[in-house]
Amino acid sequence: MLRHSLLQVLRAIASLAAFVIAITAGSSAAFADGDDTPFTNLIALSSQRLALAEPVARWKWLHHESITDQPREAALLASIDSRAKSAGIDPAFAQLFFRDQIEASKDVQNALFDNWRKSRGPEGTPPDLARDTRPKLDRVTNALLSALAGVEPLRHADDCPLRLADSIARWKHLTRYDSAQNAPLTRALSHVCASGGVGAVG
Repeated sequence: MLRHSLLQVLRAIASLAAFVIAITAGSSAAFADGDDTPFTNLIALSSQRLALAEPVARWKWLHHESITDQPREAALLASIDSRAKSAGIDPAFAQLFFRDQIEASKDVQNALFDNWRKSRGPEGTPPDLARDTRPKLDRVTNALLSALAGVEPLRHADDCPLRLADSIARWKHLTRYDSAQNAPLTRALSHVCASGGVGAVG
């Protein structure tokens, strides 16, 4: 039951995240004070990346691969550093943000592995990791870099943690987000604000 619930949540997040991204990605206009659309876009993309942790975990389980892939993580972070500079994003912020994405994804994968060990493994053949899932992750990475540029003007504001928390709460209501899955999303977004934390959580 827990495994089924988790998969349902991840798939619902992916579907709605794609919808939100479609409406927000085309806008290049400056955001007015009080407009938290950049936060919503970033939350949607982070949620979509977390949803992709499920097919990654299924492939690793089937192929008896470790969840942690240090060479790939290092390559991603090295790429992020140079691309952030080119996009005018603080490289230190980009590095911290994507480290959070990696760790949050591993949290989801570890939870899935634990569930499969306690009950039974996933059924069916997972999508090919190299040909299917990783290209999707790469596309989300590209979109996340653009989204980071969008939140840059907001992340230093004193009320950033509260505005981010409000945006997350609205997102969870919209997606009927399972409260049991709060921790990975909170971890993924924990350094969006320069002061750190989400809402009252430091």
